[in-house]
Amino acid sequence: MAVENSIQEIKARLATITDTNDPFIKLIKEDERKGVQAIHRSWQNKLAKEQKLKDTFFVMRKYEENLWNNGYDFIGGVDEVGRGPLAGPVVAACVILPKDFYLPGLTDSKKLSKEKRDEFDQIIRERAISYGIGMATTEEIDQMNIYESTKLAMGRAIRKMEQQPDYLLLDAMKLTVNIPQTSLIKGDSKSISIAASSVIAKVTRDTYMEELALIYPQYGFNSNMGYGTKEHLQALQTYGITKEHRRTFTPVQQTMTLF
Repeated sequence: MAVENSIQEIKARLATITDTNDPFIKLIKEDERKGVQAIHRSWQNKLAKEQKLKDTFFVMRKYEENLWNNGYDFIGGVDEVGRGPLAGPVVAACVILPKDFYLPGLTDSKKLSKEKRDEFDQIIRERAISYGIGMATTEEIDQMNIYESTKLAMGRAIRKMEQQPDYLLLDAMKLTVNIPQTSLIKGDSKSISIAASSVIAKVTRDTYMEELALIYPQYGFNSNMGYGTKEHLQALQTYGITKEHRRTFTPVQQTMTLF
């Protein structure tokens, strides 16, 4: 028997239902109208997508759960953004999430849209037990190399935290600090704490580069974020380098010989 509702009413009702066993769903399945069946399929797809995000979140939570069960309460996820660009700082973040933190869809910041990163960044900052952000400048990168500068930025991020971590989860790094730690390859896709830190680090660095674009508009920093895009390389050839360029990076070195 068909549901005695308009298609718009059915759509509005479905938006409030998350249980596939809801009696209303049985009525929807019996409604032969094509529009109703299309809405039902859309609802099913949405539910499946949400379930997948939920499942992924809890898979990415397993490292934190194991550490919580072993007596660690303040697990700091650590990640960085900006190793590869030709300009701008490398930025690191450390984030301690509460045990009841839930944010389906949280993953490696590079896999998120700008809008979703900005949304998640605000949520993480509001709900985190503590977080810290650290930078290593272009000058420091040139002085000590990008790897050591990354560790410097990470150390600064950790020291800025109001609550110090009692354990660290890091994305493919090891730090010389007096805190037990685990390094995970592609950790920003395996740990919610590392993923959270990658979001904060990327939003922070992107904002920095967008502000830098107002000072040096010809380099397109607001879109390339300092990476060696065709536009950026052409600008280097035309205008030379700025104080924000990494002089030890090959494309920048090549440009310096032209001026």
